[in-house]
Amino acid sequence: MRILLLASGFNSLTQRVFTALRERGHAVAVELALGDESLRAAVDRLRPELVLAPMLKSAIPEDVWSTVGCLVVHPGPLGDRGPSSLDRAVQRGCTDWGVTVLQAEAEMDAGPVWATEPCALPPLAKSDLYRGEVADAALAAVLAAVDRFAGGTHTPLRQDAPPVRDRVRVRPPLRQPERRIDWQRDSTEAVLRTLRAADSQPGVLDEIDGTAWFLHGGHREDRLRGRPGELLATRAGAVCRATADGAVWIPQLRPRRRPGGPATFTLPAATALALAGQPLPAPAPLDPAAVGDRRTWSDIRYREHGEVGLLRFAFPGGAMSTDHCRRLLAAYREACRRPTSVLVLGGARDFFSNGIHLNVIEAAADPAAESWANINAIDDLVEAVLTTTDRLVVAALGGNAAAGGVMLAQAADEVWCRDGAVLNPHYRLMGLTGSEYWTYSLPRRVGTAAAEQLLEAALPVGAGRAAELGLVDRVLPGGPQDFAGQVRALAGRLAAGAGTAARTARKKAERERAEGERPLADHRQQELDRMHAIFFDPEHPYHALRRAFVRKERPTATPAHLARYHRPPHLAPR
Repeated sequence: MRILLLASGFNSLTQRVFTALRERGHAVAVELALGDESLRAAVDRLRPELVLAPMLKSAIPEDVWSTVGCLVVHPGPLGDRGPSSLDRAVQRGCTDWGVTVLQAEAEMDAGPVWATEPCALPPLAKSDLYRGEVADAALAAVLAAVDRFAGGTHTPLRQDAPPVRDRVRVRPPLRQPERRIDWQRDSTEAVLRTLRAADSQPGVLDEIDGTAWFLHGGHREDRLRGRPGELLATRAGAVCRATADGAVWIPQLRPRRRPGGPATFTLPAATALALAGQPLPAPAPLDPAAVGDRRTWSDIRYREHGEVGLLRFAFPGGAMSTDHCRRLLAAYREACRRPTSVLVLGGARDFFSNGIHLNVIEAAADPAAESWANINAIDDLVEAVLTTTDRLVVAALGGNAAAGGVMLAQAADEVWCRDGAVLNPHYRLMGLTGSEYWTYSLPRRVGTAAAEQLLEAALPVGAGRAAELGLVDRVLPGGPQDFAGQVRALAGRLAAGAGTAARTARKKAERERAEGERPLADHRQQELDRMHAIFFDPEHPYHALRRAFVRKERPTATPAHLARYHRPPHLAPR
């Protein structure tokens, strides 16, 4: 079928639906929800057989849904209605939830039901759940609904019918007054639920020393205690704040927008407070290898299981600042001193990496200089992975990766990926040519022609297709909660394999041969020469594109590379 995806943004779920539908043989185009007239024009131009809205914040006009089939994904179970469904579920501490695919009608979320799928909600942040359990359920429901629609014989379930009517619950938007934290009275558990329900957007409006801030993200602290509401410590950019019965770590803050001022954006909490001139508590550093089973926050953790080292990292939004890269490189070097034969690099779930930290760059006094420092810091990390020749390195992608994050994974000997992950192996939408040794790693994995096509197309790639191309070596089925255990078991078998020592020896010889043909330093210099010219040219589009991305500026039109039909993938497998 010809399917037009209508979305308020080309977000993670929309990208996952885009890749899955293409892989199943559909022709798929995208239209951003920028107004009724632009939608009407897109429908008239593209003539879709179905309009599908994976993430939509506005209503579809009647003259569209009355003339072409329109299905909308609602992140709530059968009978649930309202724009803050998932937020309320997380804040209430629900453990079971669901996703429903509805037919668009005049009343929001009230149309006939084409598919519904249950999902679990472990006690995690809303955005993590949205990209994990909720996205898994949403995709299953979307595929079922599309198949039923294409079949032409299915009769959707009306919500005014007896089986559904009694389950209908219309929930109002979750506004800031309901998200308010009472630091003097609220328990750590209640504070965590409130923070998790607003971790990405909109944040929790609060005050620190009399200044208004939005709090983004929350993690439990097991030892530090203090006067409720007091800032107790900093660690890796986060701040620890005392609750009525414990403490929580808050990784990011966002200042409140001033009347007439520009849109604000999230930053590491300690960075945001320092830029605002507010005092910071003392650091409470924690060695990645010393975290163990503690219920405290650390964005980098290291564990060993026999011959396997597990170096896990989880940075908010997958963005890696200069500081993130340097601390991860230090942990990587320390892990390489350990007596292991397999080293796994990656998180337990959610984002692997999305490359350099555009928010930190935008906030810097000299964005060009910070861009340069950041790209060199991530290059140093990638170089360390590429030149590790005494053990096998596995990149474990429990979630999505993009730009430099994809190229970091390509530096490993093997890339293992959860089947729900989406990869964006390109840079050009940010006006960049990229580094991270991609000119060495990417053609080596997928071939020169495919590498050039991936970079130019600037489209997301699903896990299955990534495996066909060679971006990924192994796709692991199962839910987000299963991934860490699967990786640990597979890494154990790899370490115990009879051919691992010989393979490591071959790897060392191949690296020496490749270095003789063209040194890695040559790849890096060529890439960085181009990036330097971009960063230090104040008129280069990168600066405006970065600013628009960071401040979430509303686009004026759907990007041209999305606003046309994309047939099933045609790049030849490796």
